Amino acid sequence: MHGDQEQYPFKTLPDYLAPGLELVFIGINPGLYSVEKGHYFARSTSRFWPAFSASKLSTRVRKGLNASVLGPEHDVELLRFGIGLTDTVKRPTANAAGLTRTDFETWMPILLKKLQSYQPRVACFHGITAYRPFLELALQSPGRKPVLGEQLEKVGPTRLFVVPNPSPANAHFTVHDQTWWYDQVFRLLAELKTR
Repeated sequence: MHGDQEQYPFKTLPDYLAPGLELVFIGINPGLYSVEKGHYFARSTSRFWPAFSASKLSTRVRKGLNASVLGPEHDVELLRFGIGLTDTVKRPTANAAGLTRTDFETWMPILLKKLQSYQPRVACFHGITAYRPFLELALQSPGRKPVLGEQLEKVGPTRLFVVPNPSPANAHFTVHDQTWWYDQVFRLLAELKTR
């Protein structure tokens, strides 16, 4: 099930969104390799799948799919477990450096509308580079310097969280570090359920 069947004027990754999700992972934009393979975080050097697989966030998914390690081929399955996937910018590039100011100006309001429409419990941005333009252009808070972790801002009932970008280009974070951050998202979700 795709929550968003929007047609784009270029080949990209589909949004895996639906109402009532616990969590939506938001990447900066699809890489050309991932688009070619048709899956999120398809490059074998990405830390996303190894770190997500090792985190408490994936326990239900791994049990439900009877898989000890998850990979790019499981991206579409995450919706069944209350987890969605999208990007700040849907236009694919070889790397994030290929994005322009116009890309962010175009796509931030679209992402804001998606979050307002689907209202996930938590939206988890991959990297400050992904969150900063959203903060500036969608939430109109250009002066604030975002840091990793839960953000001050919310979109309606949706809590916003930033974890390190799992891209191999962000080499100073290890799979272990990335896993720790996904466990912090798990803790926030568990806390929100008890409120």
